[in-house]
Amino acid sequence: MTSWEKQIAAAVTDPAELADHFGVDAAPLHAVTARYPMRITPYYLSLLTSLSDPIARQCLPDLRELVDDYSPDPLDEESLSPVPGLIHRYPDRVVWLVSNACAVYCRFCMRKRQVGCGATSVSLKPDDALAYIRSNPQIRDVILSGGDPLLLPDDALAHLLDGIKAIPHVEIIRINSRVPVTLPQRVTPALTRLLRRYQPLYLNTHFNHPREVTPESSRACARLADAGIALGNQTVLLQGVNDDPLVMKELMQRLLTIRVKPYYIHQLDLVRGTGHFRVPLVTGLAIMRGLRSHTSGMATPYYVIDLPGGKGKVPLVPEQVRWQGDSLIITTYQGETVAYPLP
Repeated sequence: MTSWEKQIAAAVTDPAELADHFGVDAAPLHAVTARYPMRITPYYLSLLTSLSDPIARQCLPDLRELVDDYSPDPLDEESLSPVPGLIHRYPDRVVWLVSNACAVYCRFCMRKRQVGCGATSVSLKPDDALAYIRSNPQIRDVILSGGDPLLLPDDALAHLLDGIKAIPHVEIIRINSRVPVTLPQRVTPALTRLLRRYQPLYLNTHFNHPREVTPESSRACARLADAGIALGNQTVLLQGVNDDPLVMKELMQRLLTIRVKPYYIHQLDLVRGTGHFRVPLVTGLAIMRGLRSHTSGMATPYYVIDLPGGKGKVPLVPEQVRWQGDSLIITTYQGETVAYPLP
């Protein structure tokens, strides 16, 4: 068993074990994990300094996950799936959900309805997804997501990548993965040798706080970068984690030192079970003002909002927003005007 497989095998999934570890009552944890599973690798658990620190907030179950009334699928991903596990929202690219598991089940996950909860909406027949991509020549960009694609065994991952690479009109492959952050042991020399065969290949990871940039995660990113894989980062704006201009600036600057380009800061999607993480849009815009011109342009990502109903991502720029009552008025990439409600 490899070191990363040992991490998965030893991951904390039982609320009783977590309660014993921290000396707290297990009953509330059981109530939450009955609906939304928990998994925390020993590595990621070792980063916690208290039950309320920014790392703990991302991975420890919270009773507030059970009380909001948002939609489980606000982005209408399931209605945009022409075949199970494949999301075709934009004309030239698709998101392929190839895994239903993650090394750590983040409490703010946009796919809480399915990740760790069974095989719902995940591609179980790769040939169907590949056939769809093959039959739509406008698709030039395939994004592997999940769950986490890098939890697949090397041979299973290679099989998928071989199938994509054989389609002539697919120009680039992207992988969305949080394992450099939560399970850096997974980024083995064998994995990096495998991935470098499929250039041009891009990997977007998911650091949310400066303390996640550790010697272990830095080495994982260095291996990927040394293999010629371009690295980007998609941060989610989270209350009590990174909703502070100084914290966000430190994170963006530290990412550049490990050769990870800040790509997006995401406004948290309106997903059921995540309402306690939501940050007001005015705070997000203030953070962007705190980044622009106060640090390198290289360290300034796009601040984006993924509109409900599958309308797509749009960047939010402090000087280019229009308020109407309790809503933010946004123009989509197709020119459609959408009122985004402020909770």
